[in-house]
Amino acid sequence: MFNDTKNLARVFATFCYPHFEAKAVFATKSRLTLIRDCPGNVFCRPFSFSYSQIPTPHQSLVEVQRHRPQAFEFRNIKLAHSRVLTRSLTKRTNWGSKKRQRNPKLYNWMSDNFQVMATEEQQKILDPLRLAVKEQGELVSKLKADNADAVTIKAAVTDLKARIKALELKELEFEPKEEKFDRLKMEDLLKQKFFYDIAFSIYGGIAGQYDFGPMGCALKTNIINEWRKFFVLEENMLEVDTSCLTPEPVLVASGHVEKFADYMVKDLKNGECFRVDHLLESLLEKFIAGTKNQAEIAEAQQFINQLDNMTKDDFQQVITKYNFKSPLTGNDLSEPIEFNLMFSTSIGPAGTVKGFLRPETAQGIFVNFKRLLEFNGGKLPFAGAQIGKAFRNEISPRSGLIRVREFEMAEIEHFVDPNDKSHPKFASLADTELPLLSACDQMAGKPLVKLSVGKAVQQGLIANETLGYFMTRTYLFFQHIGIDMSKVRFRQHMSNEMAHYACDCWDAECKTSYGWIECVGHADRSAYDLTKHTESTNVKLVAEKKLAEPKTLQVVECLPNKAKVGKVFKQDAKAITTHLSQLSNSQALELNEKLQANSSVSLNINGKELELTSDMVTVKQYEKTVHVEEYIPSVIEPSFGIGRVMYSLFEHSFNERDGDEQRTYLSLPASVAPYKCSVLPLSNNPEFAPFTKQIADGLRRLNVSHKVDESSGSIGRRYARTDQIAIPFAITIDFDTLAQPHTVTLRERDSLSQVRAPVDQIPNIVESLANGSLLWSEVMERYPKFEQQQAAK
Repeated sequence: MFNDTKNLARVFATFCYPHFEAKAVFATKSRLTLIRDCPGNVFCRPFSFSYSQIPTPHQSLVEVQRHRPQAFEFRNIKLAHSRVLTRSLTKRTNWGSKKRQRNPKLYNWMSDNFQVMATEEQQKILDPLRLAVKEQGELVSKLKADNADAVTIKAAVTDLKARIKALELKELEFEPKEEKFDRLKMEDLLKQKFFYDIAFSIYGGIAGQYDFGPMGCALKTNIINEWRKFFVLEENMLEVDTSCLTPEPVLVASGHVEKFADYMVKDLKNGECFRVDHLLESLLEKFIAGTKNQAEIAEAQQFINQLDNMTKDDFQQVITKYNFKSPLTGNDLSEPIEFNLMFSTSIGPAGTVKGFLRPETAQGIFVNFKRLLEFNGGKLPFAGAQIGKAFRNEISPRSGLIRVREFEMAEIEHFVDPNDKSHPKFASLADTELPLLSACDQMAGKPLVKLSVGKAVQQGLIANETLGYFMTRTYLFFQHIGIDMSKVRFRQHMSNEMAHYACDCWDAECKTSYGWIECVGHADRSAYDLTKHTESTNVKLVAEKKLAEPKTLQVVECLPNKAKVGKVFKQDAKAITTHLSQLSNSQALELNEKLQANSSVSLNINGKELELTSDMVTVKQYEKTVHVEEYIPSVIEPSFGIGRVMYSLFEHSFNERDGDEQRTYLSLPASVAPYKCSVLPLSNNPEFAPFTKQIADGLRRLNVSHKVDESSGSIGRRYARTDQIAIPFAITIDFDTLAQPHTVTLRERDSLSQVRAPVDQIPNIVESLANGSLLWSEVMERYPKFEQQQAAK
C-alpha cells in the first residue's frame, strides 16, 4: 500500500509540476510530503498535501490548482521540511463585497509552472497507439503498391482512420487543462454585443442561419478588406462577382450534382431529418456513458472512429444493432438515404430551367476563364478571385458559425501552366516555417513538424511552389488578422479523403473548443474543372504558349457542305456544323472511315439522331506548321471560409482581465477591429463638448471608425464596455484637456497603458496605429506616460 501511495504521489507531482522529480516520499496516515535534491544556491520546494487533495486525471485545471500547495522555498539546504505554507487561490475584491477573485500572483505562478508536455506515463500509453497507426499505414501503402482490390484497400483505410482518431482522442485527453475554453461565456458576450445571433430569432430562429449585427458586420467587412489587400492587390488578381443562381448543367459538369451529398435518416412519423453520422456519434456516446461493459464500450468507440468511412449499409447495421430511435420522439428511423447538399430551385416563371444556389464561388470563375484570359492579354499565370455567398443545405447544422447553410467565401483560382507550377515570389517566402501534418505522418501516427516551405517543396511534401506560396501567404494572413499561431496547422488530405477535383490538398486548420476546424482549403485542382466545362460545352477553355521551335502537325478537318446540310436539317444545321468543327483528328478519321464504308453516318447531337451522307461532308488531311501550343491550365485554389476564420478569431482573442473573471474583452488587432477607437468625455461637463466634436470630426475626415460614448457611467465602466467590443484605443477628454496646451489621454486596450498627447495630433496618431504604420511602443516613446485618470472636479 505504501509503495502504491508513493507512486500515486509521484504521478500527482509530475502532473502538476512537469520538471519536478520526487527523490523521496514521506507518508503518514493523513499526509504525503515529497522532496527532491537541491544543489547549492538553488531553490528547493517540498510539497505536502493530504490524500484527499490528490486529483483525478479528469479534474479541471482549476480543481487541480485548488489542491496545489504553495510551498516554502529554502536556499542552500538539502533537507526539506514536511511543513507547508498554503495561500488562498482567491482574495476579496473590495471591502464589504462577497465577490472573490483569483489571487493573480499565486495563480500566475502556478500557471507558469504547469507546462505543456506529456509525462513518461502518458508516453507509455501513447507509444502503442502510434505504433498501431504506423503499422496500419504501412499495410495500406503495401496494399496500394500491390494493386490490391478496392474493397480490401477501403477496409484497411477505414481501420487506419479509426486508429488515427483513437490516437488523436488520447492526445487530446492528455492536453493540459488550461486549454479548456469557456465557450458559453464568449458566446454570451458575442450575443450581448450583437456580433451575431440566430436569424429570425423572434420567430423561433432557423438552425444554421445567422444574422450579423453592427459589430459582426464591421468585423467581417474589415477581414474581407484586409484579405483583398493581402491577396487581390498584392498579386494583381482579377476580381469578379458572379451569379449565386447556377444552372444545373454547370454543376453537373463540375461533379457537384453527382457527388455533393451526405447520408441522412428520417423520423418515420414526423419526418424530421438527421445527418446520420452526427446522429450516430451522439447516440453511441450516450450509449458509452450508460454502460460499464468494457467490451461494449470498445465496440461502440470503434464504430464512432469509423463513421467518416461508413457506407449506407454500414450506417444501417449500426442503427439495427443498437435499435436506435429518434432522440427527440423515440420513433423509428428510416434507412439512410443520400441527400444532395445543394439548394435546388427553378429559374423563370415556367419552372422548366432547373438550377441551384451555388455551393462554392469557384465555378463562376471557371466558366469566365476565357474572358479573364483575354482581359489579361492571353498571358499565364494569372489569378481570378471572388468574394461572395455560398449555400449548402446542411442536414443538421451545428457548432455555431462553423457549420451553416449560408456563408461567405473568399476564393482564389490561380491558373498556371501544368508543366511549370513555379511562382516568381516563392523565393522570398521559402524560409518561412509552417506547421505541417502530412498524410504520411498521419498514417505513421507522428505529430506535426515545423518545416520551411522551401524544404517542404524541395522534398516533395508540398506538390509545387505555387501551392506552397499560397499556403505561406495564408499563414501570414492569419498572423496579420490576429489568429493565435500556436493553434494553426496545415493538414494534408489523405488519398481516400481527397475531393473529386483535387490531386493535392492542404487544409489550414485552427484549433478551437470544437477541436481542429478547417478554415482554408488549399487544393491543386489540376485541369479538372476547365476540362469538364470544355467537354460539356464544346467551348475550348485553353491557353496558348509560344513554342521554342515551330512544330509541324497532322491535321484532319471535316468541312460540311453548308447548302445541303442547311436544306436537309434546317434548324439543326448550325449544331451539326459546330459538332464537326470540334472533332479531334482521331474522331474525324473515324467519321471518314464510316462514310467511305457506308456512304452515311449517324450522329447524336443534342439528343437527336441525325444521319449525314457522304456528299454532305468533306474530310481533308494536311500538315500545318504551328508556332504556339494550346493547353488546359491547372488551377491552384486557396478557398477561405470567412465565417470559420471569424469564429477562430473570436476564440483566440477572447480574454479575461487578471483578477476579474467577469471582465471579458476581445483583443482583436486594430486592422480588423470594428471601431478603431472610442472618444470618452470624462463627465457630462459642457466644456468637454467642443473637444469631443473636434476629435470626432478629425477621425471622420481620416476615415477612422470610432465610437463616441458620452454616457454618465464611470470611466472604468466605459473602458470595460469598449473593451468588450474590441476597440483597441480609447481617447479620454478630462479636466486637464481644458488647460493649455490641450491634451487628452490615449489608452491601449491590451496593456492598459496610457499616454497624453495633443488634441490636434490625436486623430493622426490613431489613424497610423490602425493602419499599422505606427506601433504602440513607438507612441509610448514619443509621448509622456499617463498613470492615473484624474477624478472629476
